[in-house]
Amino acid sequence: MSWCVPCLVSIDTLQELCRKEKLTCKSIGITKRNLTNYEVEYLCDYKVAKGVEYYLVKWKGWPESTNTWEPLRNLRCPQLLQQFSDDKSTYLSQERKRKGVTSKDNKKSLQPAVAEYVVQKAKQRIALQRWQDYLNRRKNHKGMIFVENTVDLEGPPSDFYYINEYRPAPGISLNSEATFGCSCTDCFFEKCCPAEAGVVLAYNKNQQIKIQPGTPIYECNSRCRCGPDCPNRIVQKGTQYSLCIFRTSNGCGWGVKTLVKIKRMSFVMEYVGEVITSEEAERRGQFYDNKGITYLFDLDYESDEFTVDAARYGNVSHFVNHSCDPNLQVFSVFIDNLDTRLPRIALFSTRTIKAGEELTFDYQMKGSGEFSSDSLDHSPAKKRVRTQCKCGAETCRGYLN
Repeated sequence: MSWCVPCLVSIDTLQELCRKEKLTCKSIGITKRNLTNYEVEYLCDYKVAKGVEYYLVKWKGWPESTNTWEPLRNLRCPQLLQQFSDDKSTYLSQERKRKGVTSKDNKKSLQPAVAEYVVQKAKQRIALQRWQDYLNRRKNHKGMIFVENTVDLEGPPSDFYYINEYRPAPGISLNSEATFGCSCTDCFFEKCCPAEAGVVLAYNKNQQIKIQPGTPIYECNSRCRCGPDCPNRIVQKGTQYSLCIFRTSNGCGWGVKTLVKIKRMSFVMEYVGEVITSEEAERRGQFYDNKGITYLFDLDYESDEFTVDAARYGNVSHFVNHSCDPNLQVFSVFIDNLDTRLPRIALFSTRTIKAGEELTFDYQMKGSGEFSSDSLDHSPAKKRVRTQCKCGAETCRGYLN
């Protein structure tokens, strides 16, 4: 079991220590290139003195105490200059909308509030890039993960750890070893794993799902003799699309959008998290409802013993928002683990999804395509704080739970 401990030392202090010991550390911006040289990390402020334009420079890999004013002629960073200008314009535009008056753009110097905003945006941009790099190091699928926030100053979540598969809570065992496998030469035409489980093969020749919601998917497993190109190995290959975790403008926090077109009935991603008991889920659910968040997914394909909690441990699906008119549908999947109490949760597209469109699924749906029992049971014993829905769909039910 791995442990994650937050570092209480600031990046500035770590940078100073590294420089003192002549150590490089890419994660905090100190490389062989800038260990002794100066490279602009971002621009902090602006002024005009005696007709000369100056920018306050934060040097990459150096603490803020070493920031210096540099004349424009010394700077060779057009992209950073453009970002500085864009961030300044964004702040002034927001002030105009908020106050309803024209904010003056001082040509000689920046107002302290403008300079503070520009620095916050620069730090946010760096933090989000580091987080994006972390996510792509952790993920084990083909599709790339991007991060974007053009809405506010929110940075990466402080208590979220990326995982690629279920993480069992203490006391829960996930038996992931298949007991049998097929001997097919062509799983599309022969009696394969789905037939052995009493269901039809879930996919057509275009790798699109062809079964109705509620029908389980049985894919070929590690004991099967078919190769990786088998038409019955789709979910296990992971996300194939490049996705972007982005900050929404409608108050829904982070969301996920696709950067490429997704064909209808195609596999998009799995929903993974910490596997806990239903009793523990009830306890956590009360806490999450009071905070207005929803990350619990009941694994109630045949029984109601376990729940997936993606609040702290999860993948990209952690950031997918709810919609009462979603473009993703839930299916239960069995591959190596054939325990019907512990299906894997796969999200498939219900229609063609355009590049740039947000991905959503219905938090009240389960693998059968019906409302989950927990979402409908509002008896006094299980009554919870109701979280308002902001999906904006014409068919919106008004609440997430």
